[in-house]
Order: sequence, then C-alpha cells, then structure tokens
Amino acid sequence: MIDILKKIRKIVSSKSQEKAETILSLKEKYAKFQKLLAHNNAFLKKLAYLNEHIHADDAINWNILKAFLEEMKGEVREIITTLNELSNNKYTNLFERFDHISSAIDQLILKYEEIPESEYIIPLSKITKDMVIKVGGKSANLGEIRNALKVPTPDGFAVTSYAFKKFLETRNLTEPIKKLISKLDPNDLEALEKTSQEIQALILNSSLPSEIEDAIEREVERLCSKGIQSFSVRSSAIFEDSELSFAGQYNSFLNVKPSEVTEKYKEVVASLYNPRALFYYRKMGFPEGRKAMAVVIMEMIDALAGGVIYSTDPNAPNQKQILLSAVWGLGKCVVEGTITPEVHILDKSSLKTIKQKIPLVEVMLVCRPDGTIEEVPVPEDKRGKSCLTEDQIKALAQYALAIENHFGSPQDIEWAVNRDGKIYILQTRPLMVLEGSEREMIAPPVFDNYRILIREGDIACRGIGFGKAFVLLEDKDLKNFPQGAILVAKKTSPKFVTIMDKASAIITDVGCSAGHMASLAREFGVPTIVNAEIATKVIMDDQEITVDAINGIVYEGKVLELLEFTKKSKPKRQTELQKTTEKLLRLVVPLNLIDPSEPTFAIDFCQTFHDITRFCHEKAKDEMFMLSEESEEVGEARRLISGIPLNMLVIDLGNGTTGTGRTIRPEEIRSIPFLAFFRGLSSLRWPDPPPVDAKGFLGLIATTVTTPEQELRERGLESYAFLAENYMNVALRLGYHLSTVEAYVSDNVNDNYIRFLFKGGGAALERRLRRVRLINEILKRLDFSVKVVNDLIDAELAKHRRNVLENRLEILGRLTVFTKQLDMVMYNDTITNYYIEKFIKEHMQEIIN
Repeated sequence: MIDILKKIRKIVSSKSQEKAETILSLKEKYAKFQKLLAHNNAFLKKLAYLNEHIHADDAINWNILKAFLEEMKGEVREIITTLNELSNNKYTNLFERFDHISSAIDQLILKYEEIPESEYIIPLSKITKDMVIKVGGKSANLGEIRNALKVPTPDGFAVTSYAFKKFLETRNLTEPIKKLISKLDPNDLEALEKTSQEIQALILNSSLPSEIEDAIEREVERLCSKGIQSFSVRSSAIFEDSELSFAGQYNSFLNVKPSEVTEKYKEVVASLYNPRALFYYRKMGFPEGRKAMAVVIMEMIDALAGGVIYSTDPNAPNQKQILLSAVWGLGKCVVEGTITPEVHILDKSSLKTIKQKIPLVEVMLVCRPDGTIEEVPVPEDKRGKSCLTEDQIKALAQYALAIENHFGSPQDIEWAVNRDGKIYILQTRPLMVLEGSEREMIAPPVFDNYRILIREGDIACRGIGFGKAFVLLEDKDLKNFPQGAILVAKKTSPKFVTIMDKASAIITDVGCSAGHMASLAREFGVPTIVNAEIATKVIMDDQEITVDAINGIVYEGKVLELLEFTKKSKPKRQTELQKTTEKLLRLVVPLNLIDPSEPTFAIDFCQTFHDITRFCHEKAKDEMFMLSEESEEVGEARRLISGIPLNMLVIDLGNGTTGTGRTIRPEEIRSIPFLAFFRGLSSLRWPDPPPVDAKGFLGLIATTVTTPEQELRERGLESYAFLAENYMNVALRLGYHLSTVEAYVSDNVNDNYIRFLFKGGGAALERRLRRVRLINEILKRLDFSVKVVNDLIDAELAKHRRNVLENRLEILGRLTVFTKQLDMVMYNDTITNYYIEKFIKEHMQEIIN
C-alpha cells in the first residue's frame, strides 16, 4: 500500500508534457477495461441464449448454433487480447488454451458435418450400425440386424453418401444447390415448392459419373445372377431412420426392373430436396454438409402380406405391449395410411395376443411382372380374415423383441411375408415413444355434457388439442393452414409435416397409427387421431372443436375440463444432433474456475470458454485495482474541496468529472460509484481522535519507533481518486490507515463490483486486529466476500444491481469515517462488539436494502 502512494506521489510531481502523455495512457487503459467488459457481456448474453434454447423442447437449429459458437469464439479472442493489452502481455498463455478449446470445437463440427470418403458401393453383408454416415440410417440398421442378429433381410447393397457427394461435385451442383437453399424460408410453402423443383431438375438433368453408374450396374448384375429379377430402390439419407425418422419424406420405388435401377437411384437422390424434406431439414436445423442421400437397393419381395410392427406401444409404453399392423399384399399401404390394416396387440412377456381387430378390406397392392404395382381385389375367401398365421404373428413378435433388445430402444419395423410364407424384415428404425407422467397416461373422463362428433378413432399420438377445424380438400391448400388450427383430412400423408409445428391436432378419416404420418406426429408432439372414418363429414371448416387423442373422441366447441391435459408430449430420446450439441456446449458453458483464491484459478485449469472469460474478467479487475501503481504518470490532478478534512487529489479517466481548474467540488463529480461513496464520507461528523488508554498510547509510540523514517514521511501523502462515469479507484490515507476502494457501478449486473483493501493502524497489533474484526464483521453483513490475513482485509462484492452497490458504497464511506483511529480504544473484545452493534444500528439499517 505504501508503494502505491509512493508511485502516486511521483505521478503528480512530473512535468506537464509527460503528464499529458500519461493521462492518455491511463484513459486508454480504462477504455480497454470497458472494452473487455463489453465483450464479456456479449459472450454472457449468447451463453444465456444457448442455455435457454438448448434445454427447451424445441429442435436445436444447427446453423444457428454454429453461428453462435463462431461469434462466441470472436468474443473470447477479443477478451484475451484486451486483457493482454491491459496487463502488458502478462497472460499470453491464454491464447494457447483458447486455441486448444477452439480446435476441439472445430473437430466436433467437422466430424458431424463431414461425409467421409468411402467406396461407392457397399453390400449389406458388410454393413454395420456404425456405418450410418457412409450408408445412411436405413442401410446401417438393416445391415446390422442382418449381420449381428442373423435376421432374414432381402439381399442388396447401399450406394454410399460419398457417391452422392461425388455425383454433385463432379456435375458442379453443390454450390448452386447451397445457394438456392440458403434463401429458403421453411414457412413459405410456395417458395419451398419452387426451389424444390429447381433443385430436383438440376439433379435429374445431370448424368451420373460413369464410375458410379458402372459400380451400381455391376452390383445389380451380381444380384441378377443369383436369380433376383426385381428390386426396391429406397432412400437411406444420413439422418433417416435414426433418432428422427424422416418418415415418408423421400421417394422410394418398388418392383424396379434391373435396367431402371440407375435412373431410379437419381430420382431417390433428387427427392432429398422435395418440398417436405426441405421443410423438415430447415425446421430441424440440420447442417447442410450432412444433407446427403445414400440409397439402399434390395431384392423386391413379392409379398403375400406386409405391414409394420412396433416393439412397444408408443403411446402407452408402460403397458408392455407389441403392436402389429398387417394387410394382404404389399405393406406399402400401411405406412402410407391408405388402407386400414388389421391390428394385433400382444403381451411382451408371453407373446400372447391380447386383442385383435380385423377389418373387412376389399383391395390390396401386388407386384406385376412388368415392374408395376397394381391395386387388385382381395380374394373373396380372404376378406375379413387375418393375413397372418399364429406362428407368423409370434415369429414377428420375437424378431421385434430381439431387435429392440439389440438396439436398446423400441423399434418401428417394416416386414413382409413372401409367397412361400418366409418372413423378411425390410426396415427398422427407432420408435418415437412419448414421455409422460403417470397422470398423463391416465385417460380423462368422457364429458357427455358436450356434443360428441366422433367417438372412435385410432390414436397415433396422445394428447389434447383445441382450435378451429381446417378441413383439407387438396394438398395445395396446406399453404393456407393457420397457426393453432386442427387439420381434418380424408387420409394421412407425410406432406402434413409442413404444418405440424402449427397444428393443435390432426384427424383423418383413414390411416394407421403405424404409418409415416403417425411417426412424424409423434416427433412433433401433435395430438393425432387416425381412422376416424367420418371426420370430414361431421366436422365443418372453421368449426371450433376439442380433440381428445387419449380416448379417441372429438367434441364440438371448447371443453374447458380438458385444458389441463393440453401439454404436448415429447420424444424421450436424444437425437444425434442433440448429443453433438451437448458435446460442443461442454467446451463452452461449464464454469470450473470459481474461487480466485484457489490455486486452480489459473490458465492451465481453463477447460471451457466460460472459464477463460471468468479468468480474464477477474484479472482485468486486478489490473484496474492496481491502476495507480502500474501507471507512470497521470497528469494534472485537481484538489477536492469538499468541506470535510480529506486531503484528496482527483484524476479524471473519462467522464468522471466536469469543469476545469486546479480544484474540484463535489457537484462537479459525475462518477456514480464515487458520489455514493462520498455521500457516506460526508454524512457523518468527522471525529476528533477518541480518548485512548495508556496501552493504546504506548502501542502507538512503539509502532512509530519501529517504523522507518521514510515510511513515516510517506504517511503524510494525500489520498487519490481515479474516476470515470461508472468507475472509481480511491487510494485513501486517513492517519495511519491505508485503504483502497475500487468499484464499477452500472446498469449491467455482470459488470458491477466493489473491492475494498484495508491495512494499517498506529496501535499495537492486538488492537489493530480488533479493528480488523470490526470491519470484517460489518462487511460480511453487507454480503461481501472477505479474506483476512493478519491486519490486512481484502473484500469483494460482485454482480449486484446498481442500487445495491450504491448503498454498499455509501455504507463503506460511513464506515471509513466511523473507524478513523478507532483502534486506539479497542482495548478488549467487549468494546469491539459494542462498536460493531453501534455502527449497524446507527449507520446501516436506515439505508441497507
């Protein structure tokens, strides 16, 4: 403390020109501090935004996240740079920590977005679940169950995502497509349609690179040599059939002739950019770099029967049941929701059928030798009868459980039975199981005092919805769907994905809870009833209705009693996007550097961006606290004329004072923290030295005798105040006591702090320690964090509102006057306690918040 006062004395005795040069450097230093605070606040605002949105139920937008991370990198880099400018490059090692964390973030982003180089073709016999980036979700899952579980699947191969990438790059399509997509508003359905057509035309009008076309044709010939004469060409995009289903968003082709496979491959690739898929990608915020289409090409199974099996009931997982949906012929109509299937509900433990429903279905889909799919009548002798035997039902349930156990989560499985009665698994993907408390799983009562429009329907997604009905006549009318309406349609369609984020509920006449649209409804958490049969007949457009998608009931009007059930259910499972986001945020958000007094509060222990900003903020305050000591010259100082016995010189760092001249009065001071501190200094009568006992007097003499002559001379120095509008740094000399009070007070809570350093006294050590105890006790009651070493006090109060800090500064001013030479009378602990309570009663209670 004495050293600081020596430095200040040197400052004000310098030549005028040197003073002018140094006053600029001091102002620059304060400006650097302000700049660091601004970047720190910008970082903290982005941090708060991420915390708020990442933990919300809404889908995480990857592109927004990436932009935020890049901006936060910039803020942290500027904070480090500014701290080093402020400290004469004391902390250059921070750049190494920053680069290490930034590199880890970049690697995670690259790993998530990058399409790895691979072969163009990979047979299903060589594919595992870990190859999802190479072959897409559908192929990876199919290869996994084929090779790990030996589950029967059709023979086939995947055309990789790398082949897709090379196709677009070779034909110079990548940049034009990116440019078209970058302008898209996912809520502008007309623009979405137009952009989709433009992109798909670019792809369909481009020829495949010969090396990709040749690789596909060679593999098709290999399969044809094994007797396979017809193929299915199905989408297998990177995110498809993973944590998000993309159910029905892309094109797939069945019963494809060998000569048509390569052309159908191009059509599947182009479907990556169809309107509903573009909407889904943009709405879910997926990275452009991972928008890639792998394609799985398999033997076409000429199905006697087909359908879908859920290894768990997605709407009631606690019931431990398996849901099996089946139709005669191809199972395509089950997932598309065009035919109402038969349904079998099985107990998971015993695999016994608990309930079954077999509707009278008159048509089915079959493969024709010419490569077409035809709708034909169901034979008379099969109508109203199950398309599956008991053994086949049990076998399908066993496959479902085995696949669920292998992947560790409920599964949505497509299957087929060929003409010889052999079962094939065509696809498996994670099933969106909705979470909910036990209360939410209990069905609400039926309210007969309201008019019921529909009493029966199949539940695709549980929940309650209220709004005005939007009766859909044509798909093109979806662009007019209003926020909060309830969609009423004849049949289900994956196209409804474009309005699911706006819909309060969905009702369809025809459909299946195992279809594509049902999967999408569960992803978006939209209460949905399918197979309601008469919805479009009994519900009028613009009619207010309440949908109970728990009991399968639709009411006319608003059913107030159901409002408590209106919370939408959400999927439990984290997506790959969410997992990657969490890994990224672990490098940004956590704060490990808590206590500046700990040895671990050091550069080497900065593990996150938040740690770096915390470290820099603390060290920047330290630099400002030592402002007078670090500066060589401060230029002209103005003597404070205040009416109190305080010998103080004032140095303006910027907007801290007004006026000119060699003296300054309190009314010319603008510094917010100093004005509060001065109110305290001037609110009490400055006391004369209190009466001292003999021991106190002898202690004073002893201290004086043992103090070097130079130090005694230094004790005659003035006090100094470095002021700015929001800042003060006051080096205060009162008798034998030296203290520094630093504060930053603004409307931004994150910037605000007070630091108080006290040392000295003329009495013996015992009495000085009692004075320290008094100050320590009062500071703690003011919520300061206090550290005491012998007769040195170091206290801080941070991140409080402006009015709180102004109050505390006023109290510190009062405490300064109150304790002037008080250690002379601190001859026992009782008198110390008396003065503590006296100050609290007389000088704290009236202004403390």
